[in-house]
Amino acid sequence: MKRKNGLIARLALLLVLSALMCAGIVFIFADAHPLHASDRGKVAFAERGRISTQRGFLMKDNKVANGRIIKGLGGLYTVRLLDEDGNAQKSEDGYNDVKCRAKGAFRHEGVQPLVGDMVTLELGDGSSGAGKGAKAGAVINEILERKCALIRPPMANLDYLFITMASASPAPLTLVVDKLISIAEYNGIEPIIIITKSELDGATAKELCELYSSAGFETFMISSFDDSFPDVDRLGAFISDNVNKSGKIAAFAGASGVGKSTILNKFFPELKLDTSDVSRKTERGRHTTRHVELYPIDESAESGYIADTPGFSMLDFDHFDFFDKEYLTGTFREFDRYVGACKYKKCTHTKEEGCAILDAVKCGEVAKSRHESYLDMYASLKDKHAW
Repeated sequence: MKRKNGLIARLALLLVLSALMCAGIVFIFADAHPLHASDRGKVAFAERGRISTQRGFLMKDNKVANGRIIKGLGGLYTVRLLDEDGNAQKSEDGYNDVKCRAKGAFRHEGVQPLVGDMVTLELGDGSSGAGKGAKAGAVINEILERKCALIRPPMANLDYLFITMASASPAPLTLVVDKLISIAEYNGIEPIIIITKSELDGATAKELCELYSSAGFETFMISSFDDSFPDVDRLGAFISDNVNKSGKIAAFAGASGVGKSTILNKFFPELKLDTSDVSRKTERGRHTTRHVELYPIDESAESGYIADTPGFSMLDFDHFDFFDKEYLTGTFREFDRYVGACKYKKCTHTKEEGCAILDAVKCGEVAKSRHESYLDMYASLKDKHAW
């Protein structure tokens, strides 16, 4: 009888051990998932297509690393490798960048890697990723969770959008600026307003500055050529504190010819971006940027990035259909305090009696030009088809 009981005990013990082993295996695979936004940059290595949140954990002999896409051109991507803290890897030769292509499955799934994406990269045989231009057989095999993604310009994970407008030459178009603001707000990108060429029309520059600062936006009034304007230093400090030291990504947007590249070269001369004069006939600048690329603000491993991109000035604003009309009100931050106070629950804020936003426009609490931009965008979006 004792012998029988001992056998039963040993069998029970084996069953418990087996269960624990299975639980361990399940735990490993449950932990191997694409990173949540809050975990970006915490992983140095991973198995193909599966991420481990355990630092330095290498599931197989395949050499796979994390990185950020900093350039994409003709299906060829440049990925800057990151360490386990999410900082750029550097060697004596500079940043550890890898030139590679994306796995073919992305194309079949309708997925496109974008500049700014955090990705996992299979380095392949002979591709160490050390030094500039290393690229022996490297492939992007996974795109980690995005904060946001834009179709044009094609980029992801943008944190700040510096929307640039001139006081004159070319004449300011507030509707274009307001559309850019709405696109940024909808995508969770913080819009920052910069009025350039303030020396050409100081009165208009001050009027624009008051318009957007009263709407709740960080606003800067500068000159493209006169550094004595007080906001020049303030803008430089803002970029340093909020973009560079925080490791964020920022882009500059605005109509062609307003001085975006001039501003970038003023604050970041090492970028050496192309600039062009405004055409006297059309009052538009010539497009000088051909592809999206991220440039580190300084040489530190923790540096933020500035995106040089042609896309924002090429958007088709005549056919504004970037989101559904139900989301439009939420992209005008100065409307927030009035939402819910209208007479009608489904108020469109266009013409209804008892609309709190219309009343705010009448008494000057909301700028008339901003509401006119809202009406223009609403007219475009109400005819947008669901397909």
